[in-house]
Amino acid sequence: MSTMTVSEAVLSRRSIRAFKPDPVPLEVLQRIMDKARWAPSGCNFQPWEATIVTGAPLAELQAKMLAAPFQDPPEYSWSDPEVIPECKARLQRVGAAMYQAMEIGRSDADARADFVRNNVTSFGAPAVLLCYFDRRMGPPQWSDVGMWLQTIMLLLREEGLDSCPQEFLSMHAKLIKEFIGVSDETHIFFCGIAIGRRVEDNPVNGFEREREPVEGNVRFLGF
Repeated sequence: MSTMTVSEAVLSRRSIRAFKPDPVPLEVLQRIMDKARWAPSGCNFQPWEATIVTGAPLAELQAKMLAAPFQDPPEYSWSDPEVIPECKARLQRVGAAMYQAMEIGRSDADARADFVRNNVTSFGAPAVLLCYFDRRMGPPQWSDVGMWLQTIMLLLREEGLDSCPQEFLSMHAKLIKEFIGVSDETHIFFCGIAIGRRVEDNPVNGFEREREPVEGNVRFLGF
């Protein structure tokens, strides 16, 4: 078992976009999920649900998604904050850094499209968590699900594993729900989480990211 601290897990977690094919043992995932159920939950509703897929079923699902168009209308909108200038600027900067690390030029539409398609195969991750929940859950419960997913991602780091949260997979939400036997009428699909071990020397896993300084979005009063 790793002796990684919480701080080390937080600072070493990043969205990995090139995974090794090494399988993730079931007992490790079961251990992580058993701990993650203690994530914060308003009113103890515990709104989160998930299916973790690997092996042949994962390959079959990914083949179906690759052959299918994006869902229309989308399951939900995850890009609305682009209308906020500072949010759009942050998106543009991280995108530029990522494509520059891969030496993909702005005008290379084919290479960019190929990379976007890698979202469907979760960047080669050997396991993918598919997260969904009851449509009656409101914004507070969406927040609870996010805290649960963050807990999972930090526990993955403790185990020496990596992840990539993928709202992109909601573009195939109905297809995914049908494949795993979840009702589209009763449940909304939120995201996937790619799970595995990072390819250490792949540039896409090491480019410099930025975060706002604390004083940019946090105030301290009364100290």
